[in-house]
Amino acid sequence: MEIVKIKRAAISVFVKDGLEDFARFLVDAGIEIISTGGTAKFLMQKGIPVTQVSDVTGFPEIMDGRLKTLHPGILGGILANREIAAHMDSIKEHGIEQIDLVVVNLYPFEEVASRKDSTLGEVTEMIDIGGPTMLRAAAKNWDSVAVVTEVEDYGVVMDDIREHGGVRRETRQRLAQTVFARTAMYDSIISVTLAERFELLPPERPVVEDGPEFFMPAFVRKAQLRYGENPHQAGWMYVDAMPHPNTVATATQLSGKELSFINIGDMDAALSLAQEFVEPTAVIVKHMTPCGVAGAEDLCEAFRLAREADPVSAFGGIIAVNEQVDLATAKEIVAPNSFYDAIVAPGYDPDALELIQGRKGWGQNIRILELNDATNGDDTEPRFDMRRVRGGLLLQEWDRIKEDPTHWKVATKRAPTVEELRTLFFAWRVCKFVRSNSIVLAKDMQTVGIGGGQVNRVNCVKLAVEQAGEKAKGAVMASDAYFPFPDGPEIAMRAGVTAIAHPGGSKKDQDTFDLADQLGVAVVLTGIRHFKH
Repeated sequence: MEIVKIKRAAISVFVKDGLEDFARFLVDAGIEIISTGGTAKFLMQKGIPVTQVSDVTGFPEIMDGRLKTLHPGILGGILANREIAAHMDSIKEHGIEQIDLVVVNLYPFEEVASRKDSTLGEVTEMIDIGGPTMLRAAAKNWDSVAVVTEVEDYGVVMDDIREHGGVRRETRQRLAQTVFARTAMYDSIISVTLAERFELLPPERPVVEDGPEFFMPAFVRKAQLRYGENPHQAGWMYVDAMPHPNTVATATQLSGKELSFINIGDMDAALSLAQEFVEPTAVIVKHMTPCGVAGAEDLCEAFRLAREADPVSAFGGIIAVNEQVDLATAKEIVAPNSFYDAIVAPGYDPDALELIQGRKGWGQNIRILELNDATNGDDTEPRFDMRRVRGGLLLQEWDRIKEDPTHWKVATKRAPTVEELRTLFFAWRVCKFVRSNSIVLAKDMQTVGIGGGQVNRVNCVKLAVEQAGEKAKGAVMASDAYFPFPDGPEIAMRAGVTAIAHPGGSKKDQDTFDLADQLGVAVVLTGIRHFKH
């Protein structure tokens, strides 16, 4: 049917936003409203006439409201296809009146499940049964029935009724598709939540041998972007249906130009690295790769060192820090001849924010994001890392293993000093966020040379050493994977590197250890690899 005229509407909603105006519009248009418990009470308190569901079914709501709409008197009126005579004969025979509009939003399962103090019983009780059934029934019968599950669509239905006397075909099709997307996401969230609550996915090792047989990620569109990586590609941003705090995805943009596809990826890479550390840390990223990372006793010094690690690459980069930006740090950010594309931080002192936004030339354009939770922790990451491939999906755990450098194996005659070991651990964690084959040179908790993304590890060492220059003398080096031959380590050692950390595992490891012993260099084996392809 091109237009479905609405004579009777079934309304059962948890979220009451906008409901009074919508319901009043329906009644003024001569439409009868039938409703359930809490919704009916709400509408009656507003002076809106309502027919109780129990009056339609002849059966009271029972089991604390678990059973109220699952009845032929309701579902029959929704499912009857007006174009099929047998359907219409059937509802007439059984005294069922047709329902032309279904308005339902679901129990807030995500809200309750995301609370850390919610019990399994509370979570289970938030699994809606009647709501999804009514929605799916109406969406299946979209040719005869209009269905609304999003508050934002109330206006669409009202506009259609005003202008066309009923709900148009194209509107009903879109609303039906929205319903199936919403219920699919709802079921996906329930499935993942129960797997965790039933400890089918233990929190420490969610995947041992078999991954989930069915993987159903649930995301909600947050924004349409100007374009994707390139102007000819469309782009959008989606967030987890159960948002994770303290992430770029859930951060608030305080000012600046709209975010781009590339901005978001760079900010995520920068923030993920900054959150790796507890001490004040600043990260500057360009093209998904850190160009400067530093930790210090205060954030201002950390940022200054991160910038000085590679000032050429830092120009136009993305800044991420793990502490609130104070005025001293802001003064360093807006220093002469500086320019940055975006900043993401747990917060900003008011005077610091004002200074950055007032920076002549780019202060009004720089994208400034504030995290919605000032804490660090495991809940800043979702459970799985996903990568789309044509025709499928790769799924893995996030690379977030807890490591203790005091347990690393010393492979040479000389063990690293306390300061060398501390800086090796710093460089090793930075390695996790550099494209393999990643090499990081660091000194005094500051990166001085970074090489990655090359097709052989020797070239990455050369890049890192070249960038470090004289700073390579006395620096330490971390490698995300083992060295197949001693040629890469030799370049670093000849440049002045005093200690090296890598996973070990090459047949030629001993050759590297022997060379290190000759040159007085300490080598430790982490036993862990940190590839980032």
